[in-house]
Parts: sequence; C-alpha cells; structure tokens
Amino acid sequence: MQTLTVDLGDRSYPIHIGEGLLADGSLLREALGGGRAAIITNDIVAPLYLDRLLDVLQGVEVTPIILPDGEQHKTMATVSGIHDQLMAGRFDRKSTLIALGGGVIGDIAGFAAATWLRGVRYIQAPTTLLAQVDSSVGGKTGVNHPLGKNMIGAFHQPACVIADLSALNSLPQREVKAGMAEVVKYGLINDSGFFVWLAEHATGLLALEPGLVGEAVARCCRAKADIVARDERESGVRALLNLGHTFGHAIEAAAGYGAWLHGEAVAAGMVMAADLSHRLGWLEAGSARRIRVVLEEDFGMPVIPPADIGIDRYLELMSSDKKVEQGKIRFVLLKGIGRAEIADEVEPRLLAQTLTAQAGLCH
Repeated sequence: MQTLTVDLGDRSYPIHIGEGLLADGSLLREALGGGRAAIITNDIVAPLYLDRLLDVLQGVEVTPIILPDGEQHKTMATVSGIHDQLMAGRFDRKSTLIALGGGVIGDIAGFAAATWLRGVRYIQAPTTLLAQVDSSVGGKTGVNHPLGKNMIGAFHQPACVIADLSALNSLPQREVKAGMAEVVKYGLINDSGFFVWLAEHATGLLALEPGLVGEAVARCCRAKADIVARDERESGVRALLNLGHTFGHAIEAAAGYGAWLHGEAVAAGMVMAADLSHRLGWLEAGSARRIRVVLEEDFGMPVIPPADIGIDRYLELMSSDKKVEQGKIRFVLLKGIGRAEIADEVEPRLLAQTLTAQAGLCH
C-alpha cells in the first residue's frame, strides 16, 4: 500500500492506494470517527462490494443507500432523496457517509455530506479508474443542472480516500478507457515524461496490469494532491485540471447526460483543446496530432464530438459552464505537451473552426 497526503492544514487527509483495501476494513474503521455510517452506492456497485463493506464494519451501525446508476441521476432530486433517508434514520453530526462507487457517486455523496447538518464526515471509496485518479481527490462535490455540469455543489474535503486497485478488475473496458482520459490529462498539463510513459505502456494499462496501474494511480493522485494543496478552491493553478472539460462538459450536456461517459467527453475535449491551441499558434501541429493518436489509437477513446452540435449550442453550453468569469469563457489550452495554460481571450473565428472541424480535428 502507498499512502499520500493532501496537505490542507487541519483538513489534511490521506490517500491510500493498494490491492484489497476494502476487504481489510481497518482503514475504513479508522476514518469513521466513532459515529454511525451510511454507505451511498448504486445498483451496479452494490452487488459487487456492499456486502464486503458490511462484513468488515460489523459492530458499526450502517445504513446502505442504493441509488440508480448513471450520470442522469446526478441531480438535486437524488441528493434530496439521500437527505430524506438521513432524516428518517436520525443521522447526527457525528455520522459519516461512505461514497462507494465511481465519480458520480463520489460527487453526490460528497455533496450530501457537505449539506447535511451543514457538513458531516465522508469517506471516498472509489471503485472506478476515473474516480481513483481524479474525482475522489480534492473535495469537489456537486450535481448537474440541465444547462450545465456540476453547477450546483460545494468544496468539502473527505476524511480519507481509499483506492482499492483490485476493484478496477470488475470494470468494463469502456470504463477503463474513460478513466484513462483523466490519466492522460495529467501528462498533458504538466508532465510530458508521464505522457510518454503512458503511451509506451498503453496496452498493459488497458489490461490493468497491477504494477502499471498502481504507478499511474499514484502519479495522478500525487500530482492532484500537490495542486489541491496549493489551490484548494480553484483560484489559480487548479484550473489547469480542467483541460478538455469546457468542451467535454458541453458534449455531455448536448448529448444528454449518460450518453457519453465523462472520460470519453474529456478525451474528445482534449483533442479539441489541442486543435484550438494549434490554431492559436500555441501548439505545434505534430504535438496536436500526437495527442490525438495517443488518445484515439493507443487508448481507444472517442475523439470526434457529435456532428449535430452546432456552434450556437456549443457557445450556449460553454457560456453556462462554471468556469466562465465575467461573461468570458476560460479555456485550458496547451503550449506544448506538459505545458497547459489558461486562455481568457480566444478569437471567435478560430474557436468556430475548432467547433466545426469534427473528424478533421488536428489532421
């Protein structure tokens, strides 16, 4: 097991990474804080891991809350339903919520914890690659609005993150590939060596070879922990973690939440960001093409956005994104592989070219 720390003073917490951590139970018990617990999970994950957690938490009063699976259920109504069950069970301020699942569950459970009695403890137990390398770390919680992803939420740091690598073995290949999009993102924003390493080991990573996956998860968590420690509330460097997300969130919303997995939309969004970076003269054509090849050919991700999203629809959705400041859409773009920067001003003509390039992106 590797243990990293997100250094936030009195709100610091550990990230535990290793095989079989959920079956052990000691880490969960240590993080509970002595009160009651509610395990928030979904109807896909529950049959796989819920009984395991209930077994290792024998003696603790635990209430399972099982939600339907899917991004389309990441809503205020779902959080309200969790609150209803917490109210019925008389959960108090010493209670702990355990998020058992992927990024959607982590975001929902974290937001429920942030808003129940003005904030109670919660534990992230991510079971997908995307959640282990990204969404479970950093304290971003929230739900979607019909016009924008993650528009309603709060910063609420977990008591700990328990990333059980063995849980990844139950993932369908589509989910593994979607998670790899967020892994590749870390190489693109500030670690060109990691990007090269990922391309070299793509086959083994997709096959979930333990040594490779453990290394990738640890490197991503270490990078994010460092960024969050420097900029917890995204006033500066943390915004770079949104590479591909402005475009990707628009794709998710336009296609209907759940049609594209988050990581799939981010992969397409990163190719669009590379394309726009090239049009601005920031990124060499060869680097833009290399990014697309690694995502599309090495990792098998979709990189062509839906053809039926017009410029006006893109702009409408991107203008509603939570990263907009004073009416300006902020883009995370690239000045090289491993060199991400914020762009507050983008020439509309060039943005329109990227939004309409479709299959010609970066070719």
